[in-house]
Amino acid sequence: MRSVIDVLDLSPEELDELITCAKDIISDPKKYAHKCDGKKLATLFFEPSTRTRLSFEAAMYELGGNVLTMADAQSSSAAKGESVADTVKTVSCYADIIAMRHPKEGAPLVASMNSSVPIINAGDGGHNHPTQTLADLLTISMEKGRFDNITIGFCGDLKFGRTVHSLINALSRYQGVKFVLISPEELKLPDYIRINAIEKNNFEYIQTTDLESVMPELDILYMTRVQRERFFNEEDYLRLKDRYILTPEKLENAKSDLTVMHPLPRVNEISVAVDNDPRACYFKQVLNGKYMRMALILKLLGVE
Repeated sequence: MRSVIDVLDLSPEELDELITCAKDIISDPKKYAHKCDGKKLATLFFEPSTRTRLSFEAAMYELGGNVLTMADAQSSSAAKGESVADTVKTVSCYADIIAMRHPKEGAPLVASMNSSVPIINAGDGGHNHPTQTLADLLTISMEKGRFDNITIGFCGDLKFGRTVHSLINALSRYQGVKFVLISPEELKLPDYIRINAIEKNNFEYIQTTDLESVMPELDILYMTRVQRERFFNEEDYLRLKDRYILTPEKLENAKSDLTVMHPLPRVNEISVAVDNDPRACYFKQVLNGKYMRMALILKLLGVE
C-alpha cells in the first residue's frame, strides 16, 4: 500500500506515467468508465474546498467507483475532539482510498501512518498540495510540451502558497528551469524551499517585487491569491491583497505564447477581462486536475 503526501513521493518517471495515463483518459474516456467498479473513495476535508473535493469525487465517479464524503469537519467526530489518527483508522474500514485536506501541516502524513488504505494529500495548511501540482504539470505538458528550459514566474503569495511550494519542488527535478519569484517582501518564498529546491540544484532565479519588469521573459506566469485564511493580522491582509492584479494591459509586453496559470480560487488578482485571452489556462487547469486525479487513483489502487 502506498500514499502520496508530497509530489516528491512520485519519481519523474512516475509523473510521466501519470501524464501519459491522463492524456489517454482524455482521448478515450469510455475505456476507463468501469476501472474502479466496486471501489470507494472517501473525501475527508477539514478545510473548505470546491475544486479539489469535487474533482476527486468526479474522478472517482468517472472511473465507475463510489464516493463517501465528509465536506465539513463540524459535521464529523472531529468536532468532538477525535484525533486524525482515529478518524482515519475508522474511515479506512469503509473506503479503499482516502483524499484528505487539513489546515495543519503534516496531518495527511500522520493519517498515512495510521491508515490501512492509501492516503492522498489534498492540501495541508501552507505546506503542500501534490494533486494540484499534478494538474499544473499536465497543463504545462499540454501547453509547452516540455518541463526543461522554461522560465516560470510565480506571483503573489509565495510564503503560504502550498501550490507554489509543490510545483517548485516538482520542477526542481528538470533541467534549465529559471524561477522568477514575484512577491511583496512579506510574502517571499520560504528560505527552506529557495535553498533546498532552487539553490541546491543550481537553478537560475531572481526575486523581485515588480511583475511588469519581468513579464517579457516569462514562458509561464503562475498567479496566486493572497490567502486571508493564512494571516494572523487582518490589516496585513488588506494591505497586501490587491498588490498584483493581472490585466490585459499588463499582458501587452508578454510573449504571444505565454501560459497564464492560477490554482484558483481567484479573488482580484486576475481581471475577468483576461479570461478571453488565449493565453489564459486556469480553467483548463481545473479540468486537467480531474484527469490527473483519475490517473493517480488508478495507480494507488493498482488498477491496470
